[in-house]
Amino acid sequence: MATVTTESLASLQSDLAETLRAADLKVADELFAAVDVMDTSASLRRSLTDPSREPAERAGVVRRLFGDKAASTTVAVLEAVASRRWSRARDLSDAVETLAVTTVAAVAERGGLHGLEELEAQLLGFRRTVSESHELQRALADGQAPDEAKQKLAARLSPQASSEARLLIDRTVTAPRGLRPAALLARFAEQVAARQHRWIAQVTVAKSLDGSNLEKLSTGLNRYFGRELRLDVAVDPRVVGGIRVQVGDEVVDSTMAGRLNSLTRNITS
Repeated sequence: MATVTTESLASLQSDLAETLRAADLKVADELFAAVDVMDTSASLRRSLTDPSREPAERAGVVRRLFGDKAASTTVAVLEAVASRRWSRARDLSDAVETLAVTTVAAVAERGGLHGLEELEAQLLGFRRTVSESHELQRALADGQAPDEAKQKLAARLSPQASSEARLLIDRTVTAPRGLRPAALLARFAEQVAARQHRWIAQVTVAKSLDGSNLEKLSTGLNRYFGRELRLDVAVDPRVVGGIRVQVGDEVVDSTMAGRLNSLTRNITS
């Protein structure tokens, strides 16, 4: 993925984090519908990614097209996407798809880490079922078969799927966007798995911690990060002392080695 697109998507994920966390599945569904509209209109993609147009002008195109058809949250997300720069016109709709999946994952995340793990397991379970049958693969990839028939088949194959999993599974069988359904499912599952890192604290200490200290550490980290984390503790004598914690992209480093490395960078910079 080109640097401009990578940077734009990263900034969107950061800027829209709270918005997507508060959104519901209707917003995700509307974002997917917007992807379909963009995919069928090259002129629309060009108008929304034209660098000669001001961001406000591109956002105006979004409002005129989707303003009376989608929820205000959906429109706000699409305006934010249109205001960014993209390396290719195709990257625009790819970004909207990514944000739609992020929204679905955020809904599942209201059940904590378990909710995300369950969503990933259901997606991968359906993928395994399909991957093990050439007949199912042909049926779900059949361009002549109606979407409703594919959805009914997918429902029979995954009767216990949650509403979040159902939305993503239905999406992969009705609008795989040039991929095989199983391949798109794998991509969606990867996004859900990546979000799980927000709930896993990777802890590095110089020596093993006993049960009491682990409990204190867990309580303190839960309070600090504002959610119930799962600790993944590793012992590494090279940290010398203190503790290093990484949750998602956030790092808290109080090790002596970390302080020495920081001092070295300050001296040599």
